[in-house]
Amino acid sequence: MDFLIQNVWAQDAAASVGGNFASLLPLIILFVVFYFLLIRPQTKRAKEHQKMVESLAKGDEVVTSGGLLGKITQIGDNFVVLELAEHLEVKVQRYQITAVMPKGTLKNTL
Repeated sequence: MDFLIQNVWAQDAAASVGGNFASLLPLIILFVVFYFLLIRPQTKRAKEHQKMVESLAKGDEVVTSGGLLGKITQIGDNFVVLELAEHLEVKVQRYQITAVMPKGTLKNTL
């Protein structure tokens, strides 16, 4: 029966320890590359967005994630009231604001 099943021999303990680390090295390198290319920039972007949302003030002209451009008229803890046009106000979640535009942007649009 030896011709169907090969015999398995135990390896030396020192040889198996070095072999285990060498097999984990590509996985460690892959994680480091993912950290620097994906995870770190995303956390930096999230911190910048958090800072921008916290610094919103009444009168700022902002763009929402849905593409609405308006002026902040009221600020609450979780919501912001935007004036899109004269006598047209919309309540939007604070974290849906993606960018603060320079003053006068609303006057320069269509």
